[in-house]
Amino acid sequence: MAVRIRLTRTGAKKRPFYRLVVADSRSPRDGRFIEILGHYNPITEPSVVKVDEERAVYWLLNGAKPSDTARALLKKAGVMEKYEEARRTRTQQAD
Repeated sequence: MAVRIRLTRTGAKKRPFYRLVVADSRSPRDGRFIEILGHYNPITEPSVVKVDEERAVYWLLNGAKPSDTARALLKKAGVMEKYEEARRTRTQQAD
């Protein structure tokens, strides 16, 4: 099963609000998901990105692939740096 970290759109017409979710890559954009990792509100100024960093790093370490937009949001939230650090320590412990 290919697992992706991606956005699902919620909110009203012309007022987008997105959830950052972990989902099977075969499920539709707004369909079934495994877990909600956070949310993104592009309407507010500045835009709000809230992510459960611990769970996001967990899913990344276990092979979840983020979409391009999700990767950018995770980077903005500082999760990608924590993921790289966790990956380095994990490989050092294996040696």
